[in-house]
This record gives sequence, structure tokens and C-alpha cells, in this order.
Amino acid sequence: MLRLSNPACQAFLERVANRMKADGRFSGLLVAGSALAAQMDDFSDLDLVLVCRPEAFDALMKERRAFAWSCGKLLSAFTGEHVGEPALLICLFNDPLLHVDLKFVLPRSLESRVENPLIAWSADGELEALLARSRPQWPNASAEWFEERVWIWIHYSATKLGRGELFEAIDTLALIRQAILGPMICRNQGRDQRGVRRIEQFAPEFASALRGTLCSHERPDVLRALNGAVELYLQLRAAHRPANANEECARAVTSYLASLR
Repeated sequence: MLRLSNPACQAFLERVANRMKADGRFSGLLVAGSALAAQMDDFSDLDLVLVCRPEAFDALMKERRAFAWSCGKLLSAFTGEHVGEPALLICLFNDPLLHVDLKFVLPRSLESRVENPLIAWSADGELEALLARSRPQWPNASAEWFEERVWIWIHYSATKLGRGELFEAIDTLALIRQAILGPMICRNQGRDQRGVRRIEQFAPEFASALRGTLCSHERPDVLRALNGAVELYLQLRAAHRPANANEECARAVTSYLASLR
């Protein structure tokens, strides 16, 4: 059995594996998430991929909550449509309190994946062979993808600031950090783009700059943060200049920001 550094996660993994082995409708159990980089700690979630036999998949999808109940003291659960993963069941268990993602998949779905999971249990060796003949690909965005979006989102946030919709402006700044600035910092550090996850640890110098895009619910502070987002974006963009660099749009949006002073 695979060994995890988090004791609570290890105990839960073993319960799920034993439950699956007793149910002939599963062919394997995989572990994803922070376990892949040996970064599990006392605050880690447990990301599990439950590989279902094709003929049993529809039935197991209907029984996901019942399966979760059989694995521990389930407090609450909901499905992952909000992240485009309807087969995902996001769970909170108690004793101990633990966040666990249970993703039910068909074997063939593993051929297109973003990372190589760890095999906790394989019924017949099928998973080893399947993973060996395909490669993962993280969905990193291009410099052009960032450029197409950033100026429109900056302008959108600025218009909400101008109208006095400060919460909306602040929420858009959070989107810019998560979808633009964080991924660009990851890229510039030679890492896969994972939003703002662990930037404090692997890029403290950029974490300091990213703090400049945080703000209070005060108009001058929101404006300062927007300008900080523009400054950081241009700094990060310089390392990987996009082919579609839109200087006219950049000038128009920064001029609009200046008019809000």
C-alpha cells in the first residue's frame, strides 16, 4: 500500500482501498494532489481517483454519496460541476475533520490527464499499463492567452470602481491574481501554472509584489491595487513577450485608470 506522510490521510486512504477491494466494480485507486510532490502536511486535502469498471460506472455514479458514507463519518458533500467535474464528489469527513475529493472515472479517461497520479491499488495491472502508454499535460496558458484577457479585466474592474461597486472591483482583482498574475509567476519560475498556490514558498520576491494587488474596501486603495496589478503584469510580461502584445489597448486602459484619480 502506498504510504502518505499525513497520518489522517493515510488512514482514510486505507479505508477507501479496503472498501473498493471488497466491491468488484472497481479496478483501481489513485492518489493525486499534494501527495505527488511530497508536500502533504497537517492541512492537506486528500485527492482520490476511483477507477470504475466500464459496465459499473453508471451505477457507481448514482451511488457516490452512499459510497462516501461507507468510508467514514461524512458531514457534507457536493458534486463538482462548478469546476467542470460532475463526476467529482467533494466531501468533508469528521473524526478527524478531513476534506476528501472522490473522483469516479473510467479507465480510458486517464489517457488524457494533467499529472501522473500515484497508484494506491490496482486490481489487475491495467492502470500501470495505461499510465505507461500515455503522458500527462498540465493546461498551462500561453503568453497570448494572458494578453487577450488582462486589459479587458483591468478595465472592467476599473469601471466598477468608478461606479462605486467596490466589492465587484475587488472580486475582479482576485480573478486577475488567480488567472493571470499567479500563473505568470509560476511560468516565470519554470513551474506549472497553479494559480497563486504556494507562491509564498517558492517565489517570495513575487509574493511581495502580489501583495500590492490586495486592498481594503476603500476607493483609493482599490485604485492603488489596480495600478499595482498593471505594474506587476508588465513586469512579468517582459520575460515572455506575447506575439499579440496590444500596446494601444494597454495605453487606453492605463489612461482610463489615470482618469479615476
